[in-house]
Amino acid sequence: MTEKSPQIVSGLALLGEELAPEKADIIIEHGTITAIEENPRAPQLWICPALFNAHTHLGDTIAMDCGATGDLVSLVTPPDGLKHRLLRAAPRADLVAGMRASMEGMIASGTAGCADFREGGPGGVAMLRDAGADLPFHAMAFGRDGGELVADGLGVSSARDVAGVERIVAEAKKAGKKVAFHAGERDAGDVDAALSFDPDFIVHGTHATKKQLRTCAEKGIPIVICPRSNWRLGVTASAKKPPVMLMQELGCTVWLGTDNVMFVPPDLGGEMAFVSTLYKTDPAGILRSAVAGSVLTGSPFFIRPGARARLRIIDPEQNTLKFSHDPVTSLVIRAPFSCRGTRVFNS
Repeated sequence: MTEKSPQIVSGLALLGEELAPEKADIIIEHGTITAIEENPRAPQLWICPALFNAHTHLGDTIAMDCGATGDLVSLVTPPDGLKHRLLRAAPRADLVAGMRASMEGMIASGTAGCADFREGGPGGVAMLRDAGADLPFHAMAFGRDGGELVADGLGVSSARDVAGVERIVAEAKKAGKKVAFHAGERDAGDVDAALSFDPDFIVHGTHATKKQLRTCAEKGIPIVICPRSNWRLGVTASAKKPPVMLMQELGCTVWLGTDNVMFVPPDLGGEMAFVSTLYKTDPAGILRSAVAGSVLTGSPFFIRPGARARLRIIDPEQNTLKFSHDPVTSLVIRAPFSCRGTRVFNS
């Protein structure tokens, strides 16, 4: 059998975690980037690392914009928040179709994976896998109610919401599963408990204190921020919450997620633009946060030799990006408007 020839993707590539722009040929063999060679004559395509949505609840797709009002507890806190009642009442086929539709939307905008907090026990994990079975998309399931033992990890709603959380975390870790907590979403009261378990990451950190953030930095515990969700759910109305600038100053690892689909679309382009506008942070740092959670997959999406080829390829000639003087900034603040001409190369 003749061995398949290497694939070559050429253009202006954003290389490494630094997202350094370079006109280059990216050589791909058996799905892995084997070499990156400078090519001053490369075409005008932009080659970026595919995005990774580090926190979703895709099951909520069936309840998008349902007119729900209320506070965080009445809307999304298990076991009887509005979201959970809607999920229990929905037919399995509808839940699977909704999750698949959200994955397809993410693929269309350049996202190649997500970390999904999966309700519904083992059956909920199975639904996520059925939804993405034949898609070029890496959907990681963080289950609960027993689902964590057949999933990629455990996704705890909050340390104060779950009875027997010590035992549940211990069992998940013994089974070799990753562990993640919602923490600091409505106040700082559950952050210390979450950090005491040395989780693989926490989600939100909206009201985390400086001391708690310093602990995250020192222990290397990433924080997934979901600012649009925080604003929509009324747990913040301030550019100081989540404390994005303080997180950066303290050396925290920050990832980006979109949270509940019923309130916010799983669109990292929109999330990046929101963070840039409200929190005034560096565009390269924001884009890096929208990729870095991919480390959970075992092969980060950043473009470098030895990495799996998960690329976001944009033809700026098909949209207004052809007028850009700074691709990184334009990808952060304009990509939602200029997504035509985007495709994902996912090995």
